[in-house]
Amino acid sequence: MIRVFNHYLSVRLLLLTLLEGAVLFQSVILGFQVRASGSLASIPMMEAGVFTFIMLMSMSALGLYQTQAESFRNTFNRILIAYGMSLLLISLVFYLFPETYIGRGVMAWSSLLALGSVLLLRLSFFWLTDIGLPKRRVLVLGNGAEAEAVIRCLHKGAGRQSVQYAGLYPVMAERNADGVERPLNHDLLRRTAEELKVSEIVIAVRERRGGVLPLRQLLDARLHGIKVMDLQSFYEREEGVLRIDSMRASWMIFGNGFDQGMTRDLVKRLFDLIASASLLLLALPILLLAMIAVVIDSGFPIFYSQERVGFGGRHFRILKLRTMRTDAEKGGQAVWAVAKDPRITRVGNFLRRTRIDELPQLWTVLAGHMSFVGPRPERQFFVDQLVEKIPFYDVRHSVKPGVTGWAQVRYPYGASLEDGLAKLQYDLYYVKNHSLFLDLMILVETIQVVLLGKGAR
Repeated sequence: MIRVFNHYLSVRLLLLTLLEGAVLFQSVILGFQVRASGSLASIPMMEAGVFTFIMLMSMSALGLYQTQAESFRNTFNRILIAYGMSLLLISLVFYLFPETYIGRGVMAWSSLLALGSVLLLRLSFFWLTDIGLPKRRVLVLGNGAEAEAVIRCLHKGAGRQSVQYAGLYPVMAERNADGVERPLNHDLLRRTAEELKVSEIVIAVRERRGGVLPLRQLLDARLHGIKVMDLQSFYEREEGVLRIDSMRASWMIFGNGFDQGMTRDLVKRLFDLIASASLLLLALPILLLAMIAVVIDSGFPIFYSQERVGFGGRHFRILKLRTMRTDAEKGGQAVWAVAKDPRITRVGNFLRRTRIDELPQLWTVLAGHMSFVGPRPERQFFVDQLVEKIPFYDVRHSVKPGVTGWAQVRYPYGASLEDGLAKLQYDLYYVKNHSLFLDLMILVETIQVVLLGKGAR
């Protein structure tokens, strides 16, 4: 893993992206050379750059840069769909900016070379990295539930292609059948790490007081090049969450992240204005058709407005297309949504799956009550329940709520106290590490969620 603008990225996937970008760029150059019989007056840098950028964005939106392995057939189908999306987008770019037009012959050759090269590259890249890429060997230091959870994460985590469980080193003395403790010799820690060829030690211990940790031996291991990580930093890197069960206020106060400032606010506001205005303009025909469909299916009203809790705990009104019956909450009592909710109308079900019902919120972003990216705003009724039962829930209100967010692209639709806890861990990660780079990543992943229909209810 490598950290870019406070966000962890897989070195393997980052390398694949760079290689595919180079292959796509070169495909356009070769396409021009084939059409020009090998001689070019100048290198078509702009045309190649536009083609490469659009193809990479389309492939990202189709989930081709995810860490989970999939079959060649699925990969092939996704690449073809990504190319179809790219063709439509490139045609739009040609129409809006005629100077970028590269001709049908060049486009045909470039596409053929690009598709063939990307498929060949992926086949060879994953095979070579699976057998040749060195893995981080992790020694888990601890006992009990925390250590078991880390071991499960190492075995089932998305980054298991680059990380490997090396072993467990207990820190608590074990008892024999007579109840007598067997003393532990922590002087063997560094020797054990060296014999297992460990590159990292994860401290899977919740309570550190009382001399539980072998501090001198851990320092010795670190001075000999072995990385030592606490439990929170491990989950932050491997799963993109801040775990509530291992969270401490002191870690939030004295650690990195959770930065706020005028420059960040200004950049985020400019991003919100550009992204929301552009999407609203592009989606206006779809929004108008959706409004007509709501009226035909279940009559008026078309929209529904609801009070939500936003930045600093202040209230604002959110605007969405109506997807439920008008009597969905009789007596005004708030109710969690459930799978196959009978209150959802036929058109509403489609609008929810495609996220079209969220489009009117872009007006709220333009008005400044929301951001394009951020934690989803909740109603005060649910916030009161969640604040009472979940530690640090109020921290998510230190940034503006968003139309989409890290929890929305990483976790299925949440409609319970347990889901609220799980989603909060992603929201806290965003609050700690939010940046323009992470916002752009979430925006691309949101397109994937919409196209693949993930997490709708």
